[in-house]
Amino acid sequence: MFNNIFKSKKNYPEFFRTYLDSFKKSKNLPLSETRFIVFDTETTGFDKHEDRILSIGAVSVVNNMINVVDNFELYIHQEIFKSESVKIHGLLKEGHIEKVTEVEAIELFIKFIKNDVLVGHHVGFDINMVDQMLLRNNLGKLKNECLDTGLLFKQSKHIVYQQNLKNYTLDDLCDELKIEKVDRHTATGDALITAIAFQKIVARLDKKNNLKLKDLL
Repeated sequence: MFNNIFKSKKNYPEFFRTYLDSFKKSKNLPLSETRFIVFDTETTGFDKHEDRILSIGAVSVVNNMINVVDNFELYIHQEIFKSESVKIHGLLKEGHIEKVTEVEAIELFIKFIKNDVLVGHHVGFDINMVDQMLLRNNLGKLKNECLDTGLLFKQSKHIVYQQNLKNYTLDDLCDELKIEKVDRHTATGDALITAIAFQKIVARLDKKNNLKLKDLL
């Protein structure tokens, strides 16, 4: 764990100071010039205080194209582990998958996402889980702008359906947008599926090819 002296910005580790200092990006940027990081987490459960992140997967989208080379995947060793969640994500506490510590995961993830826009399905949960991981290690919360594909999907539908209170799941998006459900409930698999959904949703919203980042936020 990072030492408790990291209570002010000047005492944060260099990688986190660099991250915090990088947020000068204009919201007037065209979507084509914006790097989006579509990510997902697999966790031991849904309580942001009691549960832990077991894996993070991410892929970038630039100019509405998925860059599969610019991807991120890691698994985190956690002492807190709930066996009942294994049937969902398939991750074991022990095993042959190489794992990193939370401290290592934080630095790797922050260096990958930089100051770019985070995208996820029901992304608030994933952001809260990452924020709790940062706070446990005496760091500040994420500063990145965030987009939720569930909300964007509603915006992309005909105005008659935009007030629909339905809480669209990722499976719902796959069905409606005709996306193959490959590697569901793995962080990397769900990140890729969400990236494809994001592509299709943005294509619906940006028919005139003139949207700026601020139009999605």
